[in-house]
Amino acid sequence: MSKKNGKPSAKKEKDFSHKIYKILSKDPNKSFNYKQISAALELNDTQSRNLIIKELKLLAAKEQIEELEKGKYRVIARTDYVEGKIDMTSRKTAYFVSPELEDDVFIPTNNLNKALDKDKVKVYIYNRRKSRRPEGEVVEIIERHKTEFVGVIDIQKNFAFVSTANAKMYTDIFIPKNKLGDAQNGDVVLVKMDDWPEKADSPFGSVIKVLGKPGEHNTEIHAILAEYGLPSDFPVDVEVFAQKIDTEIHPEEIARRRDMRNVLTFTIDPKDAKDFDDALSFQKLENGNYEVGIHIADVSHYLQEGTVLDAEAYQRATSVYLVDRVVPMLPEVLSNFACSLRPHEEKYTFSAIFEISEKAEVRNQWFGRTVIYSDQRFAYEEAQHIIETKGNTISADISLTGEEYTVSPEIQFATLKLNELSKILRSKRMANGAISFDKVEVKFNLNEAAEPVGVYFKVAKDANHLIEEFMLLANRKVAEFIGKQRPEKTFVYRIHDEPDEDKLINLQTVISKFGYKIDFRSKGDISKSLNNLLTDVQGKKEQNLVDTLAIRSMSKAKYSTDNIGHYGLAFDYYSHFTSPIRRYPDVMAHRLLQHYIDGGTTADKEHYEEMCEHSSTMESLAANAERDSIKYMQVKYMLDHQDEEFLGVISGVTEWGIYVEIVSNKCEGMCRIREIRDDYYTFDDKQYALVGEGSGNILQLGDEVYVKVKNADLVKKQLDFTYLRKNE
Repeated sequence: MSKKNGKPSAKKEKDFSHKIYKILSKDPNKSFNYKQISAALELNDTQSRNLIIKELKLLAAKEQIEELEKGKYRVIARTDYVEGKIDMTSRKTAYFVSPELEDDVFIPTNNLNKALDKDKVKVYIYNRRKSRRPEGEVVEIIERHKTEFVGVIDIQKNFAFVSTANAKMYTDIFIPKNKLGDAQNGDVVLVKMDDWPEKADSPFGSVIKVLGKPGEHNTEIHAILAEYGLPSDFPVDVEVFAQKIDTEIHPEEIARRRDMRNVLTFTIDPKDAKDFDDALSFQKLENGNYEVGIHIADVSHYLQEGTVLDAEAYQRATSVYLVDRVVPMLPEVLSNFACSLRPHEEKYTFSAIFEISEKAEVRNQWFGRTVIYSDQRFAYEEAQHIIETKGNTISADISLTGEEYTVSPEIQFATLKLNELSKILRSKRMANGAISFDKVEVKFNLNEAAEPVGVYFKVAKDANHLIEEFMLLANRKVAEFIGKQRPEKTFVYRIHDEPDEDKLINLQTVISKFGYKIDFRSKGDISKSLNNLLTDVQGKKEQNLVDTLAIRSMSKAKYSTDNIGHYGLAFDYYSHFTSPIRRYPDVMAHRLLQHYIDGGTTADKEHYEEMCEHSSTMESLAANAERDSIKYMQVKYMLDHQDEEFLGVISGVTEWGIYVEIVSNKCEGMCRIREIRDDYYTFDDKQYALVGEGSGNILQLGDEVYVKVKNADLVKKQLDFTYLRKNE
């Protein structure tokens, strides 16, 4: 123990108090004497023991602990213990987030006590004086968020360490020699955290899978999946079960369904799609109205509850769409064949059928199981061509077959009429306060080796909106049909809460720099001004930045049995019914809908709420994996363009530098403040800008600058740029 003038330092006295309290807090029901505490702290000299006795009496005087009998102390249960989750920063500190607290609580590094990002923990909160922000200390880890991690292994003579690329993972993982498996030095591996001994700096783990060498394409894609605990293939027993399913269309099953095979039906999907979830049927009625059928693959016919296939589908909860592949929720025999509504094949479907007027008013509706026959498969580009030209000739350059062909007059009329009706539905939705997020999607042209050879932007056009509006109609009407029934019935809703006002104020701070503003007078005014904002920025340099920030200001949509409506769509009732091949909540909605159509009583709300929470969690993980795969592909693309100058827009400003998003491909990277050479820059947090001390030059959000690639790290999925100059 360090000493000063022969006495323990004041700092050490404070440390003793802190350590004693920590020991007592770990076992709040047990009492300790000074000898037990000394042993726990590995102190055996008389001076230290006397100090512990003194600290115990001081803590008792402060009423932080109580003396149960002479010399035996126990911690006093306090209301300052709160349960919640850890939100790590990239600087080895964290914030504690709990629904019980109005503000997040800062957790210094030395108070984490082995807690990791998103762990569920119990925290003791102190420093609650008004002049200081609250701080806390983790006293118990209730539940680990994850125990499996992806990283690169560094093998020494008798042990190894695995370090991750995740900036929020502040420790590496120690691997004993006998738990290396087949790993070789430098491999990317998946490791399981087995234990974190009391006195160990790092957790102990074991290698459970070798993913390959860093930087190799398949290694990095599998690493992304493994990082989020997502599968890359199906277990053998699930594949075998799926192969044995009877996928034939039987007359006795047709007899139990509404037969729609003679009604004009077609699909519109991306040109590279393999699973066709939905089809539209169309016919004009004698009264002048139109019958529009939204036909959805009847996955629940094949996916029976209680089977290994259903358990696997539920566990996955969603298909994962990475840049170069799809990891499906269902095996290919179902997702791409039996359930996929392929052209010129009879298929079992679950349908929402509406009688719709010329003004797009729903006059009648019907829900139930059907059988259909798709007459035509369109790519979005083909349907868009019909809408734009009003003709029925599909040119070779956009045709799925690569050859020019002619569409039947019936399908031509149906496409044009459905487009008209969808535009009315969309305009009504927007008038009711829906928010139009048509964010530009980054897509890649890949060669045969799955390497990016080009970048393009996917923009939603009329054909996309046509499908979107009729899917929204089906989802809304199904939810309404169940949600309005009395007595109330358990159902799976897709809910979206109102935006957080603090986030909207932060958005206002940023967009005001570009001359935009949000009207906060009412809920309707907020929606209207957000829509105006998203319209006004289209085609401008700040569009992607503003679109991204606007989306971040919104609450996250999720699944729940408690319906609060959908703010973004301005619907009082909304569900997911239209994509059961790729989303498990849609399967749940189909099962519940059929159960209630058959006269069943309300389902177990608690059971379905648990499934909703799981589905929301898996959806979030899949979205993170998709984002990471895009980042990885962007970095890979930029590796081949390191000598080029790029025009970019400043998308973020921090005390350590500026983030720049390249205009031509949306790749984002950082220019570090110390490497911007044309002046000495400091961060001005009021302007969200870097200010040059000599020139007064300002680099702020939305400014156009020229950059070059300095470093492209495939493993960290990170780009560093060299700042060249401002675009004046």
